[in-house]
Amino acid sequence: MKTAVALSFIALFAASPLCAAEVTLTLKNNAFSPAEAHAPANQPLTIIVKNLDATAAEFESKTLRVEKVVPPNGQVSMQVRALNPGRYRFMDDFHQDAIGELVVE
Repeated sequence: MKTAVALSFIALFAASPLCAAEVTLTLKNNAFSPAEAHAPANQPLTIIVKNLDATAAEFESKTLRVEKVVPPNGQVSMQVRALNPGRYRFMDDFHQDAIGELVVE
């Protein structure tokens, strides 16, 4: 009986939305790809930003409440709280023409 309860708990925990979704963004030639990323609503999120340029970038989003320098030819990852459905704008603060949006549905 204890084994069945333990297995049920493990199955429930493994299927729960506590696992973070992941979004990967790439910066190249001072532009984000994709410029419009998508993520599920109401669950934590990991955003990975890969900078393929030879200069540093600063991923910034006031609505996501994140700001992080991405080294040249490097990458960073950021943990973001569970988000409500909506559109969340982000940019490279060092190259302000590089902008994008995260669409949460």
